[in-house]
Amino acid sequence: MSNSFKKTYKFAGYTSALITIFMTLTMGVFFYVHGEINYLYLIAFFIICYLFSFFIIQHRVEKFIYRRVKKIYDDVRLLDATSFNRQKITTDMETLTKEVERFAEIKKIEIEALKGRENYRKEFMGNVSHELKTPLFTVQGYILTLLDGAMKDKSVRKKYLQRASKGVERLIYIVKDLDMITKLEVGDLELDSQPFNIVETVQNVFDLLEMKAAKKNVVLEFDKEYNEPIMVNADQERIQQVLTNLFENSIKYGSKDGTTEVSIEDLIKNKVIVRVTDNGEGIAAEHIPRLFERFFRVNKSGSRKEGGSGLGLAIVKHLIDAHGEKIYVESQLGIGSEFSFTLEKA
Repeated sequence: MSNSFKKTYKFAGYTSALITIFMTLTMGVFFYVHGEINYLYLIAFFIICYLFSFFIIQHRVEKFIYRRVKKIYDDVRLLDATSFNRQKITTDMETLTKEVERFAEIKKIEIEALKGRENYRKEFMGNVSHELKTPLFTVQGYILTLLDGAMKDKSVRKKYLQRASKGVERLIYIVKDLDMITKLEVGDLELDSQPFNIVETVQNVFDLLEMKAAKKNVVLEFDKEYNEPIMVNADQERIQQVLTNLFENSIKYGSKDGTTEVSIEDLIKNKVIVRVTDNGEGIAAEHIPRLFERFFRVNKSGSRKEGGSGLGLAIVKHLIDAHGEKIYVESQLGIGSEFSFTLEKA
């Protein structure tokens, strides 16, 4: 017999052997007392008795263990009885214990994951309500003030309506970003991948954000002159959005009179890596793993004063993932941050 057979069926084997030996000895004594011993008959009896005892004991013990363990599954409700594989039930308690421990470990991991999702859901709902509450209350306050009589003053009316309009724009901005993330998560956003010059796209974003950068005296620049085009294969509009979000973050949270530098390097044969580096305040190491979560802000009060939906980096991560590419973050407090992502060469 193989080791696995002995280990799996040893209880039934040992018990059957004891019963068979006892029954055979009893039969031998009976023959001895009443006449001549028939050894062939005793051998046949031994084999039949052993096989019969073995299969009956093995079957009954397996059924007994299966029922009892299934009841444990049902009682503790930690393990799912429907996922219990009857084919793996044996009379070997060590094997059975390992199987139960394996199921328990799997369910423990699932429970911890559910708790993590629940905490994330609570935090997300709190963040959503906070982000929407601020502009909503702002708009409501200005409108109520106008209705209470301020509408008669033309200068006040215009000023309050303009401020209410900014609050509505903030709401639209948040809702649009949420809608985009939802589409990305369910795979509804189609990408139009085609070759384009990434250097030209970066320069376009520099031009778009030139005035915003000038307000904080932030310089947007390349690390060197790129005289030749660098062609990549991706959705140009979405990559431009990625760059815009990264540059806006760099301007918002970077140092005044600082610099945001872009470099484009060969990574491997068919990949380039785009690096966006600033010399801003940097990010603490414990916050980096959560940077791409929706509405996560390192400095909540200061970040909200800067405006934005709090979804910029989450959108960046989803867009890069949708391209099948990778995004990386390196940052040190007081030194600055670098966000980099890969793209496929055209």
